[in-house]
Amino acid sequence: MGGGGQQTDPAREAGVYTWEEVQKHRSRNDQWLVIDRKVYNVTQWAKRHPGGFRVLGHYAGEDATEPFAAFHPDQKLVQKYLKPLLLGELAATEPSQDSNKNSAIVQDFDALREQAVEEGLFQATPLFFCLHLGHILLLEALAWLTVWMWGTSLVPTLLCTVMLTTAQAQAGWLQHDFGHLSVFKKSKWNHLVHKFVIGHLKGASGNWWNHRHFQHHAKPNIYSKDPDINMMELFVLGAIQPVEYGTKKIKHMPYNHQHRYFFLVGPPLLIPVFYNFNIFKTMIMRRDWVDLAWWVTFYVRFFSTYVPLYGLLGALVLTTIIRFLESHWFVWVTQMSHLPMEMDHENHQEWLSTQLHATCNIETSFFNDWFSGHLNFQIEHHLFPRMPRHNYHLVAPKVRALCEKHGIPYQMKGLWRGMADVVSSLKTSGDLWLDSYLHK
Repeated sequence: MGGGGQQTDPAREAGVYTWEEVQKHRSRNDQWLVIDRKVYNVTQWAKRHPGGFRVLGHYAGEDATEPFAAFHPDQKLVQKYLKPLLLGELAATEPSQDSNKNSAIVQDFDALREQAVEEGLFQATPLFFCLHLGHILLLEALAWLTVWMWGTSLVPTLLCTVMLTTAQAQAGWLQHDFGHLSVFKKSKWNHLVHKFVIGHLKGASGNWWNHRHFQHHAKPNIYSKDPDINMMELFVLGAIQPVEYGTKKIKHMPYNHQHRYFFLVGPPLLIPVFYNFNIFKTMIMRRDWVDLAWWVTFYVRFFSTYVPLYGLLGALVLTTIIRFLESHWFVWVTQMSHLPMEMDHENHQEWLSTQLHATCNIETSFFNDWFSGHLNFQIEHHLFPRMPRHNYHLVAPKVRALCEKHGIPYQMKGLWRGMADVVSSLKTSGDLWLDSYLHK
């Protein structure tokens, strides 16, 4: 099942391994990982992994027990896929955690997760999500009725644009929910609703989002592993990358001005240009015809609805403006909890430490909760990605207490402070780059 040299390895024959042996198998064509002290060869399975092969690759040669528990709701079901991949187990003399992970933090967080399960905090309330879907569909209907009844003059067009942008943004948060958790008891309904929301209501791809987003959760703010901080040489982020670029005299952009050109490149172009292009490209390259079909239904519905009112050119302008506005909304909500936080190369920390160093919360209020789709509880969402958002506020005090016990910073900011920190962090990183570029 993969890995070179396995057939002659005496440890393999005995079915007992050391961490040193496991860590040798972390290349793309030879991947082992450990779950609950069991050693698995996932080299061939990685290509069929529903969460994408890159997530498994990010944990090759490591202990994947914590992310395995975080991502899989039915671990008994997953065991039938793991059983054929089993090689053996860790030697009795080996610790359960790899690298320098703090076993006390791992144990305490595992106990907190079990407590949350016992309290029913992972149980979704379908009515909550159905009402959320209902308010999105209502906005879509009101937007069309506004221009159908009052005409296509400036005021009704502005109202229509605001409602459609709001519907797009809220659909984004809703598809995010269905991409992570089981709202309905039958998984096929979760799958169908997710495809409907992200494909038909947003014009995007569920599979593209899953494979990209799970990597972000698995290794947040880790250079080369978190796609959300892969800025394609347009920006340098954190405190490490700018110094590395500056020392190597890399200057693809005037990074000391990135906090200024961010307003021209980041919020306005992410969804209309980068995401739209990559979504379509990915669906074609992977021959994802199901997602492509859902994507087509979005544009068929939109243009059949608005071309009779605005004409083809007017409908194109309308959808471009909506994407432009939605992109601003999406960028500020997602980046204010991550961009100002720590970024590093792989550091092999516990799940709790990894997520807390890369995330912060935004103060809760009715508006903040609605505006961000409850992603202002970014810490709780990252620690428990399968937990429904309406329960974040219940687990948050327990998370804060655990962080205080182990001396792990739990950061919370106001909404405007969070947005301002995005810009200030870009300026700080740009200044670090310039200093390294000029003086080292």
